[in-house]
Amino acid sequence: MKKDLSCIIDCMKLKNLEQLLNQTLRPEDFEAADISLNGLQVGNRESEVHKACFAVDACMDSFEAASQAGSDVLVVHHGLFWGHPLAITGTHYERVKFLMDHNLALYACHLPLDAHPVLGNNAQIASALGLKHVEPFAEYHGKMIGFKGILPEPMPMEKVGEVLGFGQESYMIEFGRKLCRTVGIVSGSAADDVSQAIDDGLDLFITGEISHQVYHLCEESHMNMLCLGHYNTETFGVKALMEIVLKMGIETAFVDVPTGL
Repeated sequence: MKKDLSCIIDCMKLKNLEQLLNQTLRPEDFEAADISLNGLQVGNRESEVHKACFAVDACMDSFEAASQAGSDVLVVHHGLFWGHPLAITGTHYERVKFLMDHNLALYACHLPLDAHPVLGNNAQIASALGLKHVEPFAEYHGKMIGFKGILPEPMPMEKVGEVLGFGQESYMIEFGRKLCRTVGIVSGSAADDVSQAIDDGLDLFITGEISHQVYHLCEESHMNMLCLGHYNTETFGVKALMEIVLKMGIETAFVDVPTGL
């Protein structure tokens, strides 16, 4: 018998949404690799969720937009806690106070959302490019975070950026082949992983942030590197996760707060 989605909307508690997200992303698998506090960071588990917003960053702009949209929970990639005790003072106090004053829960998922084989930032970028023969790529603290594969047809770096919707915002290091076929992907701040792309003999490495220190490495190794922006590369995962929650009957919305970085 099919469930009435309107009942799901009326009855889903935050703890049930938390369970769904944890089962989907399996943050416990990354406890040794990820210093961030993955999972529910702020919220009353017994509260009801009628609408969920999704964003890249836990910041006041995202909080205010989610609250104005009538959201009960905000799901983000970058949360509030990063591996050490943080006093509830200053900016951190204002953020936590806003969440509590507006009954807005916060769920964060960092590396598990980068690495997820279907919903992750890197898997979603690979899918958007139509990569074939996709396999894990780039180890980080014992976990494979990125993916690599083969483009459906050779194309210049400019075209790769355009396919992903970030052509004019991209920063390109061009020292390799003019037409790229094999690609490695690690979203966010992963410029150093270009060395793994070089070791694997790939034509192109895609990440978010550029780094001065890898410029000469790329030049001397005849490597291409496409930097789409940290923020841009990490919108993919939360948007894919949003679709999963939408299918549960929960109203969803994406909160776009680009940094230009």
